[in-house]
Amino acid sequence: MFSKATANFLRQIDPEGSLIHVSRVNDSKKLVPMALVVKRNRIWFWKRPKYQPTDFTLSDLLQGDTVLSPYVTETEFVTYRGTFRGNLSGTLETEAGSASITLEGRGSSKLQSCFGNLKKEELDVKKLLRDSSSRLVDMQKPLVQQLEKRADVLAVVKERILTTDSCSITQTKSEQCIFQGILGPLGMLGNSVKVKDSNNIEAESDVSLEIPSGTVIAYSVLELEIKKNGHYGSEEMDLSPLAELPQSPRWALFNRLQETLRDRTALSYMECLLEELCSGETLDIAKHEELSESQRRSLSALLDTLNPARLNAAHLLVSAMEELPDQTLSLLSESRPDFLEAFDALMCSLQKSSEPLSIQCLPVPLQDNQAFQLAEQLLSSTNVTLKRDSYRLWSETGNEAGFLPLVLSLSIQGLSLLCKGLK
Repeated sequence: MFSKATANFLRQIDPEGSLIHVSRVNDSKKLVPMALVVKRNRIWFWKRPKYQPTDFTLSDLLQGDTVLSPYVTETEFVTYRGTFRGNLSGTLETEAGSASITLEGRGSSKLQSCFGNLKKEELDVKKLLRDSSSRLVDMQKPLVQQLEKRADVLAVVKERILTTDSCSITQTKSEQCIFQGILGPLGMLGNSVKVKDSNNIEAESDVSLEIPSGTVIAYSVLELEIKKNGHYGSEEMDLSPLAELPQSPRWALFNRLQETLRDRTALSYMECLLEELCSGETLDIAKHEELSESQRRSLSALLDTLNPARLNAAHLLVSAMEELPDQTLSLLSESRPDFLEAFDALMCSLQKSSEPLSIQCLPVPLQDNQAFQLAEQLLSSTNVTLKRDSYRLWSETGNEAGFLPLVLSLSIQGLSLLCKGLK
């Protein structure tokens, strides 16, 4: 009854979203922010995966004794009341020789859910990942070993919907079943006998369930990818750790990347090095004879400044840039820091708005005709057209663009984070 009510709730307010309905009241206490949930994919791809809450949080899974403190924001969600009715009826008739059987059934049900005022709690995922970036997963934990055996996916609760007052769920059912059987006529000592039997069964039920305040009725998760060396991450593409680099190595990385953009072979080589490091492999730069001695020293010093979160962000940025066409790489290699920051701001505004922007939203550095033409060329190289008239500014994406606008956006964002404050 509780599961039906929460499922109906999601069908009304989040039919195509990421929220998962809570099927058991007993799971509510487990679904705290940062709690671990096991996602089990079904055998058949068209079946939705099952989610099993655990008694653990992410902090329980990591090495070390420091307890992670999740940062959670709370907002009002919706006020919800719903009534769902259903009617079913059916008749089955069969005959065999002189016997006939009729089975008729009718039923009706009504489910009323009054969850009242609901609130939403959201976990600051970026802060959580930053706070835990230097810690590894304890691969000897039974839960981790169980995941490896079953090929399950581990996820963290990042959002939940709760009741704020006690509320109720009421279900009323009415069922009627009529059975009639006839056997006849039979010849017995010259007489004819006909046997008839009829039964009528009726049942009614009226059940009310009281739900206490603070009951979780829906939640969403962030899936984690745990590597064999204990490093873990998520599907969220986060470049923000690059901005946390000290100024000197941050500028050094920006300059190194702009140089590398002029040589696709060097860019691919750097992507391979970062991938090795992110996968937990030990990298011996001295063995790479392709690099000069000065290149080895500068690269080694640069990599020493990257903790796991910064290393993953650098790998994401380089991987995105490697997917760009040669023309795009050439344009980026010559782009000034002030242009990159302005272009990043423009792309963010275009992505957030489904309507054309006011021309007044155009960042000041892009109001220069030469800078605006460079922005046009960059977008055009990924099959996106930037247009404007006297009052409006908008972009149009071509059918063949594919993932190129995404990797351009990531590349611009990453370079902009690195060059902030660079003149």
